[in-house]
Amino acid sequence: MKPASEVARLRHALPFWLSILTVPLAIAGAAWGGLWTLALPIFAWALFDVLDLLLGLNTENADPQTGDEHLFWYRLVTLVWFPIQFALTFGLIWYVTRSDLGTAERMTLFFGMGIISGAIGIVYAHELLHQKNRAERWLGDLLLATVLYSHFRSEHLRVHHLWVGTPRDPVSARYNEGFHRYFWRVLRDCPRSAWQAEVAFLARGGHGALSRRNPFWRYAALQMAMLALALALGGWQGLLLFLWQAFVAIWQLELTNYIEHYGLTRRHLGEGRYEPVGPRHSWNAAHKASNWLLINLQRHSDHHYKPDRRFPLLQTHAEDAAPQLPFGYPLMAAVAMIPPVWRRVMNPKVREWRRKHYPDIADWKPYNRGQNPLPRGTG
Repeated sequence: MKPASEVARLRHALPFWLSILTVPLAIAGAAWGGLWTLALPIFAWALFDVLDLLLGLNTENADPQTGDEHLFWYRLVTLVWFPIQFALTFGLIWYVTRSDLGTAERMTLFFGMGIISGAIGIVYAHELLHQKNRAERWLGDLLLATVLYSHFRSEHLRVHHLWVGTPRDPVSARYNEGFHRYFWRVLRDCPRSAWQAEVAFLARGGHGALSRRNPFWRYAALQMAMLALALALGGWQGLLLFLWQAFVAIWQLELTNYIEHYGLTRRHLGEGRYEPVGPRHSWNAAHKASNWLLINLQRHSDHHYKPDRRFPLLQTHAEDAAPQLPFGYPLMAAVAMIPPVWRRVMNPKVREWRRKHYPDIADWKPYNRGQNPLPRGTG
């Protein structure tokens, strides 16, 4: 992780810049239409599945003490992504609503745009929101506003990382819960959960729910600005295309959330107390290519151990410490869309995980149904 020259550092970081290739593919789809509008989903899903198969796993770990001065080229891709995505999204809205592309072509193109803003944009926002630097956090907020999912910041930082694997965390997918049921549940529950977490945080500081310190004011202002710009550039059709790409992006995010913790629960110790989070409470994937695309998001156990650790320094964990997925996230997401196939692949792995880590627990029904008591202080 500490190569001798800046050129060597750039060379090591370049695979994580593959996301930039989505930009010319989106422009080609808008300019040429037809099958070119399928280029983005083929790139993000099929190509990286094939690359994972060809390139295999990467189990090497960087020195976690590496300083930011050695990470410039890694950090830069996350810092420049908001202006890239912003220009691409609204440039396409302006162009497409004045072009002779058909309705199906427009919908397919903005489906691909949703893949960019979800599988790349929200993943980069997630990285930025975990940093202490205020400018990086603002870039994360701006990226989330482009998909109308700003409350993700509050839900993720104030709920998910504290209460993952417990009934308080809406995005910890339950055993046997199909993705489609999960998706509508989190769409319903997460905004309310995020609001409650922010209100509780404000109350501890002596501030009311409507205080200017409440980030929901910022969330609303940013999202309204994005909606207004889409309407101004593309009229009602532009607004609908913007809403469509936002929905696709949110779907991509929640597919990822579903995969990351499916069926993995923390032991209830009684009276609303839960064991600490460990590497075993997240599914991991060491597949090289999809970790390039997702900037090591698949090294998820280490992310929960050190949430502010920058993505090139995230550590991969061996199978005896953390459960491993059979494929990278792109292919696992496709499997999750077919619940019977997902259960056939993943339920045996969850049962094996339970036997390994919790052989003394005989009744898993409260865990499966999210019926254990809420963690103390969260009810």
